[in-house]
Amino acid sequence: MPTCFVVQGFGKKTDFTDGRVLDLDASYAILKEAVEACGLQCLRADEIPHSGTIDVPMYEQLLRADLVIADLSTYNVNAAFELGVRYGLRPHATLIVAEEQLKNPFDFSHIVMRRYKHLGEDIGAKEARRFSQELQMAIKAILATPQTDSPVYTFFPQLLPPQEPRAANQAHEAAVRMAAVGQALAQASEAALPEAGNEDSRATRELLDAAQTMLQAGQPAAARSLLEEAHRRRPQDADVTLRLAQAIAMSAQPSPEAALQATRELLRELDPENTNNPETLTLWGHVHLQLWALTPSREYLDESIQAQERVFFLKLDPDAGVQLAHLFDTRAVVWLEAGDADEALTDHMLARRVRKDLCRWAPSHLDRLAKEAPGLRYRLMAALWLAAQALDDAVEMARWDREMATLQISADAHRDRRHQGEASAELLRRYGELQALQASTQA
Repeated sequence: MPTCFVVQGFGKKTDFTDGRVLDLDASYAILKEAVEACGLQCLRADEIPHSGTIDVPMYEQLLRADLVIADLSTYNVNAAFELGVRYGLRPHATLIVAEEQLKNPFDFSHIVMRRYKHLGEDIGAKEARRFSQELQMAIKAILATPQTDSPVYTFFPQLLPPQEPRAANQAHEAAVRMAAVGQALAQASEAALPEAGNEDSRATRELLDAAQTMLQAGQPAAARSLLEEAHRRRPQDADVTLRLAQAIAMSAQPSPEAALQATRELLRELDPENTNNPETLTLWGHVHLQLWALTPSREYLDESIQAQERVFFLKLDPDAGVQLAHLFDTRAVVWLEAGDADEALTDHMLARRVRKDLCRWAPSHLDRLAKEAPGLRYRLMAALWLAAQALDDAVEMARWDREMATLQISADAHRDRRHQGEASAELLRRYGELQALQASTQA
């Protein structure tokens, strides 16, 4: 049976911001009722049988549970910590609830939080019914069509979630998983799949886990075949569709262009023209950029720019900003080569605007990054350095050179940044040459 792990305090707890005492067991009763009505087993940490420390089974639930509900009422520090662990482990199937008087901490201000009204000792019958119905609708929607709700996987869309602890190496586990999947598929005929219920769900999860192991082992073609079967079983599951699209693109079979075209067609199922899902948009933009590199058609370049622009403004991600500015400059050169100076100037100015936006808001984000996260700090500083270079701001370039020199970063990362800078400089040089040539021709 699918499981739901509820992250919540036990018994009566005091909200020290206002002195109110809430009976969280009364809250849990409603959560449990709603969860079980959706066909899931509901557990809280005090209900998990264990010997010794609770830590191991608690972390296992945060990793393995099909759904996690975190109740942050009374500003429970333990609940917030466990929620963060869950967000790091799983990209989707996490819900946050809280009593209505909880004031959103800043980092939760952009995350959906479902509220309920607590009377202290109890929750009124009318409010209990309302909240239970709201939860059931949310749970059913999440289980039917999983969407990324973890900020970690939203802002780092290429990040792969961890596998459960393993004793063998990746290649051995992949072989074991594939054998288990083959056995499961042999036991369940295609006609019986709709009635297979939980067995089918477990078999599909095995497919997804095995495919991820293959991707991590550098075997995208093998992962693709497994994900194709998972997609056949769950054609409406956006997460499965996206994983399959990534595997197809990485497989480069039967040829790089054919794989990209197949990825493009599959992604249309996720409505890339209208979606605001950063993962879908990022892959959609990448696919069209690769197609542009293989077959320089303006259609591909335009599509890549549109996708990257939406990713940048949705996430305000510095890497997305650097890429977007470079794409605008690329199209500016294309316009000049076609003799359209007005469109070229528009794209050139849009590239400058993106870089100036980066230089305006990105430095303040450094203060929010822990000193112990040099990789993230470097990415942000590198983006600012690249923006300053393209804007011909030597002072800011020197500033970020000094800052980056204080970080323990690999030589490869610095080399990649300089390579990006050289490509950007070459593109701007080409733009300047074409602009000067067109001006002299008109004169």
